[in-house]
Amino acid sequence: MLVALAAAALAAVGTTTYGAATAASKPSTAAKQLGDPDYGVCRGTSAKCYHDWGNFDTSKGIKVLLYTRTAGPRHANLGPALGPGLDPTLSEANAAQNGMIALGKKYGFGVDWTEDITQLASPANLFKYNAVVFLSTSRDTLDDAAQTSLRQYVRGGGGFVGIHNAFGTEYNWPWYEGLLGGANFYDHGHDQAGVVRTTDRKDVSTRDLPKRWAFTDEWYNLVPYPSKVRFLAAVDEGTLAQGVTGNYHHPGHGSKHPVAWCQYYDGGRAFLTTLGHGQTDFDPASTETGVREFQRLIVGGIKSTAGLEPFCR
Repeated sequence: MLVALAAAALAAVGTTTYGAATAASKPSTAAKQLGDPDYGVCRGTSAKCYHDWGNFDTSKGIKVLLYTRTAGPRHANLGPALGPGLDPTLSEANAAQNGMIALGKKYGFGVDWTEDITQLASPANLFKYNAVVFLSTSRDTLDDAAQTSLRQYVRGGGGFVGIHNAFGTEYNWPWYEGLLGGANFYDHGHDQAGVVRTTDRKDVSTRDLPKRWAFTDEWYNLVPYPSKVRFLAAVDEGTLAQGVTGNYHHPGHGSKHPVAWCQYYDGGRAFLTTLGHGQTDFDPASTETGVREFQRLIVGGIKSTAGLEPFCR
């Protein structure tokens, strides 16, 4: 049944209802000239871009699939590559995965984890989860079957959460770039302490955060710059003692340097954050400065993207 619904979601593209929503969100000529494409889908902050096919039940809680496969650089907090299958054995060095599982236990959502691409190759398998979380994946981490499956899942109303180097993934796939909010990783400055400004405190992911909070990260610079999204948090570049310029000399984004945002995309929901580089960022027991606020941000993003809380408001 889920596969049939996914197929129906794909078939819905180009229908009068979906076409009208796409037309309503179509950027102006001026916006296109400024690099604000619509990626051929309905995207933005309007719930009109969401497809509610009844594929997901939150009455008994939610469960997410954590995907951390890397096909390029691998962040230290991921630890060694995981074995095949679902929920393979983790070592203490798999800090990010262990932390996400612990956060799920603390905040009431289930987590399965994998780096096995075959676990993403079936829409029926993805529809078992209220959201799919890409945490510091890298480069071409999906094959054709997994790409198609992810699109079917999102178009069927699925939730997507992209954390940190999810922005360094699938560079040559325009649909995925749109899923990230029309943004991609370009470079980053030094791993250093800074101050995050909570720019929107209405969303469930940010409503309990202070207006300003300290955090340490790499502070990604982005090309393209996110568009047609609801910005939730930004880094105050003036607080970065070593500056924001990266290896490829990106000058930063000035007074509007986003680190978290949300959007509806091609029938689904997406919550994105460039933060999450640190070794203890996902550990609920961490006492490092700002980690508690970061965890509130991503937990709220996961719950809203999964449909347990209001999304992107």
